[in-house]
Amino acid sequence: MGTFKLSQEASEDLWRIYQWGVNNHGLERADQYYNDFFDHFELLAQHPDLYPEVNDLRQGYRKSLCGVDTVYYRLVGDVVEIMAILRKQDRDQWL
Repeated sequence: MGTFKLSQEASEDLWRIYQWGVNNHGLERADQYYNDFFDHFELLAQHPDLYPEVNDLRQGYRKSLCGVDTVYYRLVGDVVEIMAILRKQDRDQWL
């Protein structure tokens, strides 16, 4: 079983998403969505090749959908590094 770690940018993305969720959907739904991410990160750590590469965006990166957000990650040895968590409209700024 692999492990995952969040980059500083991904941690900030997750916090931004959580705050938005609290403000727009309430604490309970925001907490659930936040926890769903960590379930998804565990899935990525166990099956990192499950989702497609996006070398046209960034070399060595993969992406997967979690709810309405896209998780961008890369493999470094047996560690899945979560690099960014973005909505479609945020992707162009990230690139």
